[in-house]
Amino acid sequence: MVFSSLIFLYLFLPLVILFYFACHSINAKNWVLLIFSLFFYAWGEPVYVLVLMLSAAINYGCGRLLGILRNSRLSKPTLVLTVGLNLAILAVFKYAGFLVENMNHILGLQLAVPTITMPIGISFYTFQALSYTIDVYRGHVKVQKSYRDFLLYVTLFPQLIAGPIVRYSEIEPQLRHRVPSWEGIFYGFTRFCLGLGKKVLLANYCGKAASRLLDGSLEAMTTGGTWFGILLFAFEIYFDFSGYSDMAIGLGKVFGFKYAENFNLPYISRSISEFWRRWHISLSSFFRDYVYIPLGGNRRHQIFNLFVVWFLTGLWHGASWNFVLWGLYFFLLIALEKKLRVPLKRIPAIFRWAMTSVLLLIGWTLFYYTDFQKLLGALQVMFGLAGSGASNGQLHMLFVNNIPLLLVCIVASTPIPRLLWLGINSLDVDKEVPMAKQVFYALCVFFFDFGLLAVCTISLVGSGYNPFLYFRF
Repeated sequence: MVFSSLIFLYLFLPLVILFYFACHSINAKNWVLLIFSLFFYAWGEPVYVLVLMLSAAINYGCGRLLGILRNSRLSKPTLVLTVGLNLAILAVFKYAGFLVENMNHILGLQLAVPTITMPIGISFYTFQALSYTIDVYRGHVKVQKSYRDFLLYVTLFPQLIAGPIVRYSEIEPQLRHRVPSWEGIFYGFTRFCLGLGKKVLLANYCGKAASRLLDGSLEAMTTGGTWFGILLFAFEIYFDFSGYSDMAIGLGKVFGFKYAENFNLPYISRSISEFWRRWHISLSSFFRDYVYIPLGGNRRHQIFNLFVVWFLTGLWHGASWNFVLWGLYFFLLIALEKKLRVPLKRIPAIFRWAMTSVLLLIGWTLFYYTDFQKLLGALQVMFGLAGSGASNGQLHMLFVNNIPLLLVCIVASTPIPRLLWLGINSLDVDKEVPMAKQVFYALCVFFFDFGLLAVCTISLVGSGYNPFLYFRF
């Protein structure tokens, strides 16, 4: 089940809200969320819900064991075993075919390549469950003795499929002590609608236009068309993923949970390092805290540590060499930035932003094409080494038709909407706001939310299935 579906919007979500707020005790509310979350996941993958529950059971059991073995010599082997079991499950479902294909190619073997359907969101919930076990070992969190509560932490449907990756330390106090408020529900609904609008009205249409430019034969591709297509894809993946994060944060707020932000206007970045501090923040911080710093961080072997992190980041995104290449591409750029930090700061900010934007578009090209030959061909076209090299009438028409969409995407990826919202809310900071004005503001937001929801619904009626890009990870 996906957030941007009519079944979720007009059946699942109203039902879970109805049952949730009909319950008075936090215990009953947790049962409602757990049952609906398992149903949410099982809707599309009824068998693989068992894999999800197995992952949760392994980390719950090992967490209990680590609590008993704390400060003993067996605690570290127990942690290693837990990490190994988690990665083994991930390897079987996500990387088995990739590993066998490469073994056949390198060693000249003829092993049968397994075709295993990957459970949706397995990378997200595996990392989420692992963060708990590692933090228990480090003594950063208490052992969770209730399997129900731990399973709820792993399976909460707002962030189950595509993040953000929620740390147990962030959510543990909220599992037993949270108080939903009308203000939180109002804010959560607005945030959810904004995320839905990003996905349905921006990401989906950018994706359709991008595929027309990027999925054809290499001979028909043009230099201008390929750059324009990658630009559209850059907006598609941003509004798709940040839209999902907005919806997850909004839904969490409705039920009284507070999730950390996952995006912070990444396309205004003036360096690649800054971009990764703003993009998919929960994944970046996970690799920082559980891989980069334990390896030595900035203190020793910094370049090697960066290499490991970015190799794993690329591989985490998919079982394909283009993702590994994509990760190593950013490793190289970040390593260069660290070496050239002083001279880069002397370049005017606008030029650093332009240079960063071009490098990001090249990076998204590596991300887009999983077929290596098509990737090489597209890069050649982008730099005028292949393809027709010039624009044509069809490209011109496609560009003209998508100018409004492009302008909206550009503005929406800058601080302008945020500044406008903050400006409206600060009009009466030092004054006592009359009740009539408060009601007027609330009604404006209310009608905006339902207007946006209505437009999204109209768009969804004729669009069919439109999964989020990050579902495949």
